[in-house]
Amino acid sequence: MALIKHVVCAMSGGVDSSVAALLLKRRGYNVTGVFMKNWDSLDEKGVCTTEKDCEDAYRVCQSLDVPFHQVSYVKEYWHEVFSNLLKEYERGRTPNPDILCNKHIKFNHFHKYAIDTLGADAMATGHYARTSQEDDEVFEQAHTAPPTTLFRDRFEIRNPVKLYKGADLLKDQTFFLSQIPQQALRQTMFPLAGLTKEFVKKMAAEAGFHHVLKKKESMGICFIGERNFENFILEYLDPKPGNFVSIEDGTVMGTHKGWFTLTLGQRARIGGQRDAWFVVDKDIVTGDVFVAPTTNHPALFRDTVRTERFHWVTEDPPPELARTQMMDCHFRFIHQMPLVPCTVTLNMDGSVWILLSQPVRALTPGQFAVLYKGDECLGSGKITQLGPSEFTLQKGRQMLREAAEG
Repeated sequence: MALIKHVVCAMSGGVDSSVAALLLKRRGYNVTGVFMKNWDSLDEKGVCTTEKDCEDAYRVCQSLDVPFHQVSYVKEYWHEVFSNLLKEYERGRTPNPDILCNKHIKFNHFHKYAIDTLGADAMATGHYARTSQEDDEVFEQAHTAPPTTLFRDRFEIRNPVKLYKGADLLKDQTFFLSQIPQQALRQTMFPLAGLTKEFVKKMAAEAGFHHVLKKKESMGICFIGERNFENFILEYLDPKPGNFVSIEDGTVMGTHKGWFTLTLGQRARIGGQRDAWFVVDKDIVTGDVFVAPTTNHPALFRDTVRTERFHWVTEDPPPELARTQMMDCHFRFIHQMPLVPCTVTLNMDGSVWILLSQPVRALTPGQFAVLYKGDECLGSGKITQLGPSEFTLQKGRQMLREAAEG
C-alpha cells in the first residue's frame, strides 16, 4: 500500500488558505497547517492583525483535525524584504513587497522548513495559480541541491515545471509568484488552481469557516495596515524635503517631505493648489519631484522599459528568445492591469528591454515587469530604467521641426 503523502499548507487565517487545507484533507493527504509570522506587531505604533490571523488559522486546523504550527520569519523578513524595500525607496524606486515576500520567505525559508524540518513531501498555498504538474508528479520531485557550478550540464535532461494562470482570471495571482525559484515550484501544490473565488467562498461557508469568511480581503501591505503610507515610511526614513516642480515650465509649485513618500502617477498633495497635479518624475540628486497638471499627461506615458537580470520561472529563457534574442509576448507591471502586447529583447547580461505595443501610464522603476505567453507566466524582472516619455518625444519632435524651419 502506498504511503499517505504529507503536505504542509501555508495558513494565513484567510479564506483561500483555509479552503486549500480543506481540499488537501478531502483528497486524503496527511495535512499540517503552518502560520508564518513575518512582521512584529510590537515594534511600531500601528496595529497589525497577526495575532488574530494566527488564531483564525489555528481554529481552521482544529476543525479539520490537522496539526498546527507557527513559525516566525520576522528577522528574515526584516533583512531580506523590508530593508531592501527601504533601500529601494531611498533610490527613488517603488518596490513590490508581495513579490519579494514570496521569493525570499514563502518559497525559500518556508519551503525549506516544510520539506527539510517537517519532512513533508510537498508544500501547498492558497494562491490562485496552476502549474504544468499533476499533484502526483509533485511527490516525485526529490529535493535536490542546486548545482554548484554556474551552468548546468548541457546534457542533463530536465523538464522544468511551468507556472500558469489560475482558472479565476480575475483572482489570478501568478503576478505575485513570478520570482519564485524553480525548485520550490516543483514541490508546491495549488489546490485552488481550478476554482473561482465565489466557489471557494461557498466551500468555506459549507465547511463552517464563518470566522474567516467575515474578514475583509487583505489588499494592502500587511505591515502598514490601515495607516497613511507617508506617515509609515517617515517612521523609518528621515524626511528629505524638496520641491514640486512643473514638468511643463519648471515653476516651483510647492514642497514635499521626501521623494520616497511619492510614486509615479499618484496625485501630488500641493498646498494652495486648487487643481490636481500628478507625479511624473523624480530627481533624487536635487530632491525635485516633477508634476504635471492632468492625470493623463504625456509625461506619464512611456513604451519602453529595461529590467535587471530577468528571472525565468523555468530557469532558462524561452528557446525562441535564446535563439533569436527577440520574442513577442504580453506584459504587466501591476497585478490586475490588462495585459499589453510587447516585444522582448534579451541582453548579454540576462536583462531585457521590453517594447510595448502602446504607451502605458506610470511605468515605475522598482516595480516588476511580469511577462506572459498565453496562459503561462514566464517570470519577471525588476524595472531599472525607463524609455523617454511621450512628452519628451513630443518636445524633441517640436525642436526638430523648429530647427528645420529655422
